[in-house]
Amino acid sequence: MLLPLALLIAAIAVGFFIWAARTGQFDDLDTPAVRMLFDDEEPHRQARPNPETDVRQSVVRRDEASANDAEAETRRVLR
Repeated sequence: MLLPLALLIAAIAVGFFIWAARTGQFDDLDTPAVRMLFDDEEPHRQARPNPETDVRQSVVRRDEASANDAEAETRRVLR
């Protein structure tokens, strides 16, 4: 039982190999491996954010959040 099953699997594998060879699956093995090294198109340039503006905005947001937290804490304590 084991030997016929092994021969059947081997015959299927040989059949798939012959099918792949006839349909051109092994025609060019080098180009697909090298194709990923080349860019197809130029990358899109993104506008660089102004670091000073971002820092100022984050400081303002942080100060506003701290003020809101302080007000909420003061209200909680006074109740």
